[in-house]
Amino acid sequence: MRKFEKISFNQFKKDIKDDLELYQAYSLPKRKTKYAAGYDFYALEDFILKPNEIKKIPTGIKAYMNKDEVLLLVDRSSQGFKYNVRMCNQVGVIDKDYYNNNDNEGHIFIKIQNEGDKEYVVKKGDGIIQGLFMKYLLADNEGDDFQDRKSDY
Repeated sequence: MRKFEKISFNQFKKDIKDDLELYQAYSLPKRKTKYAAGYDFYALEDFILKPNEIKKIPTGIKAYMNKDEVLLLVDRSSQGFKYNVRMCNQVGVIDKDYYNNNDNEGHIFIKIQNEGDKEYVVKKGDGIIQGLFMKYLLADNEGDDFQDRKSDY
């Protein structure tokens, strides 16, 4: 099973702000078309990203997935192509054990930078990033000496 969920309102208040109306109003990521691979994540509020500016953006979202899956976060094509706006880490990797971790419930943030020469204006509800669930493979000889992420699941 894989799914997106909102973080709890308590986590929302801690990471974003104490605004129940905003919390109740925002949407989970969605695919725009039947054959789209990526789920669009939406801006919670309006913001402007000036040329060369970097912003850390909360999504209010956490993701649950199967043990052999990862959620990859990538730029929306139009963001880079039209506006020269990119995620600072190019590709975000959300592991299964990030979900419901003790630090922040698995709240997904992105960090974007405007490498263009014009302001990048985002309105509440605009798509800001996309997520793709992917299967991954393991090396046969990796062993079992892993550190567990502290989690509530």
